[in-house]
Amino acid sequence: MQIKPMREIEEFLRPVAESVGCEIVEAVWNNREKSLTIVIDAPGGVDMDLCEKFHRAADAPLDELDPTFGAPYTLNCSSPGLDRPFKTERDFQRHMGEAIEVHLYAPLCGGKYHEGTLLSFENGVIRLGTKKGEIEIPFEKTSKVCLLIEV
Repeated sequence: MQIKPMREIEEFLRPVAESVGCEIVEAVWNNREKSLTIVIDAPGGVDMDLCEKFHRAADAPLDELDPTFGAPYTLNCSSPGLDRPFKTERDFQRHMGEAIEVHLYAPLCGGKYHEGTLLSFENGVIRLGTKKGEIEIPFEKTSKVCLLIEV
């Protein structure tokens, strides 16, 4: 099945997301299920009402765009989820000042795992405030960066 590029779909839906008070995190195609999932986020978080509001607002514009070139598909809307890895600079901006965990491919600054407060993300470098002080970690050396979920 042929489908338009995810970046094109994301850019097309950006104004729709803004009109309902959220932003597009990513679009994901599941070929096995023939479904398009639009992941959204908002400053206060995402609930079912916001997902429904976005879904209704995106339905007609997506019919115009025709991302699957006429083939049937299911449209889903989702929040990023608490454990979603950070992928873009915007992910870091969205969680500035929050507790995160950083997993590394190889030891750096005394280990392969660090947790602390996200202080900044500039030029591909994560600045993290830890119990031992501030450390800087190049994003390219990370295997996973996400919110720290304390249970």
